Amino acid sequence: MAIASYSQKALSQDLRGLGVEAGATIFIHSSFRSLGSVIGGADTVVGVFKDVVGPEGLILMPSFNLVEKRAETWDVETTPSTVGWLTEFFRQMDGTFRSDHYSHSVASSGKKASDFVADHLSQEGYRSPWDLQPWGKTYGFQSPMYRAYQQDGKLLMLGVDYQSSTYIHLVEVMYWNQRFAANSDASYVALDRPSLGQFWDASGKLTRGQVGNADCRFFSIRNYVDFLLEEVKSNLFPYVV
Repeated sequence: MAIASYSQKALSQDLRGLGVEAGATIFIHSSFRSLGSVIGGADTVVGVFKDVVGPEGLILMPSFNLVEKRAETWDVETTPSTVGWLTEFFRQMDGTFRSDHYSHSVASSGKKASDFVADHLSQEGYRSPWDLQPWGKTYGFQSPMYRAYQQDGKLLMLGVDYQSSTYIHLVEVMYWNQRFAANSDASYVALDRPSLGQFWDASGKLTRGQVGNADCRFFSIRNYVDFLLEEVKSNLFPYVV
């Protein structure tokens, strides 16, 4: 029995069915393999994202460098992304820009893409365990991930589970900074991503569906972070790693 291959048209229909709209800012965690067979491969997949959000939209992907001695070897132009094959493909495409951060860089393509990732060297905003000068605050106010949160961007989890949800780090960072303001000895608390993911799923504040063969979740970054932060503040211990 032949295995069906997905076209750009079919994948675009699936993505719109999840609620992705023209003009949206979407941050994508992805497993390329989960989509199944795609006619045209990764070019088609990125083309789907661009087709659906259109010229007024913005596509963001993590372009993290999670290797040993990452600071010593970092080069914004050449250091590979280590968080999925599609993220590395996207990083190298014409018209993609990348923030300058030795570990938690973000790649962007679309409307004002260069501006969106331009200020990751800023020292303004939340402190985090990954802050290292001369780079800026990892989740600071000018970081791409915080900007996507602030501008109510959307998170697309394409064929991945909550273990891949890096936005849990923003919840951790915001929680830590609130505690640190009251107590300078407050320690950073790592949170259990799958447990918080189950809590978020139960809230019903997201859309679930398929793109190709990939099981997907789609939701507001701001709603996600704010909802989980309130849960952690009132009921921390079930979620501590």
